[in-house]
Amino acid sequence: MAIKTSDLNARLFGKANKRHVTTPQEAQQAAKDQAQVIELSVAGEEKVQFELVRIPADKVTEQTVVFAENAREQSFLNEHALSDVLVTLKERGQQYPAVGRKREDGKIEVLDGSRRRMSCILADKEFLIYVGENISTQHAKFLSDVANAHKPLSLYEKGKEMLAKLESGEAEDQKALAKMFQCSEALVSGALKAADLPLELLQAYPNVAELGRPTIVKLHKQFNGLAQDKRTQLLEKCRSEEGFVWQRSESQGVARITKEVTETIEAWVEELSPAKKAPSAKKELVKGRANYTRKGSNLTLNLKKVDDELMQEILDLVATKLN
Repeated sequence: MAIKTSDLNARLFGKANKRHVTTPQEAQQAAKDQAQVIELSVAGEEKVQFELVRIPADKVTEQTVVFAENAREQSFLNEHALSDVLVTLKERGQQYPAVGRKREDGKIEVLDGSRRRMSCILADKEFLIYVGENISTQHAKFLSDVANAHKPLSLYEKGKEMLAKLESGEAEDQKALAKMFQCSEALVSGALKAADLPLELLQAYPNVAELGRPTIVKLHKQFNGLAQDKRTQLLEKCRSEEGFVWQRSESQGVARITKEVTETIEAWVEELSPAKKAPSAKKELVKGRANYTRKGSNLTLNLKKVDDELMQEILDLVATKLN
C-alpha cells in the first residue's frame, strides 16, 4: 500500500530523538523541524543515531551517492519525473531530510531520498540528510525499500525486482510473482517485458513511471520485431547528441511529450523494418480451368480438368522452355 512521505518519516523516525518523541505525529514534526540528532530503530531492531548534515548545492553530486541496491532507476529522474518534489522544493525548501549512511571513503550513501537528492541537484538547492554510521547492507536495504513505498515504482523498476526474485529462486514463475507482489499476472508480464527493454529506449520518455502496460507491451513487440543491427540503429537514434528524445520535443506537458515520443519511435521502427512485400495476387488465365500466382521470380500454375495426354504436353513444353 502506498504511503505518503510524511507517513514514511513517521515509520522511519518512530522512536525517540533528543526531545523524547514517542508518537508518529511527534516524529513527523521532529523530522520537519529538522532536529539535529534523531535516534532511529532500524527494522525494529538496533537503534542508530543519525545526525543532520547540510550539503551545499554545488557539493551534492560530489559528496553523495545513491545506495546501489535502491530499486529506483536513477537515470529516469528528470524534471518531469520529479515535478511533484520540485514544486515544493522551490516554494518551501526541502520539507523532510533524506536518510543515509557514511561510507568508508567518506561519501554519504543515500538510502531514503534519492528523488529529493536529484531534485536538489536540478534546483541547485542545499540537500538535507540524516546520516548514520555502521549501518549494515541488510539494514540499508530495509530503509531503501521502505522509502520507495511512498512513490510507486515504474513498470521497469518493478520488473527488475521481479526478475531478481526469479533469478534467485524465490519465485518459480509469473504466477508466484503475482502472489508475492500482490498483483495480476498481466501486470507481472508487462513488468518483465519492461525490464527486458534497454534503458536507452525508456529514457526517451519524459516520465517512465507514467508508461502503462499497453505502451510497454507495444514497445517491447516493436523493438523485438527488429533485427539485431536495426535495434542498434534505433538505440543510436535515441542516444543523439541533442539529448534524450523527450528533450528534443517542443511540446508542453508530459502527456503531449509522451505521445510525440511514441510517434517518433514508431516512425523510426517503421523506417528500420524490412520492406513488406505486397501479397501475391492470383490471376485467372482460363475461366474455371487455369489460374496462376506470381511471387517474386516464382510462378505457380494451377490447372483443372487436365487429362493425361494434355498433362504430358504441358510438362514437355515446360521442360523445353526451362532447359
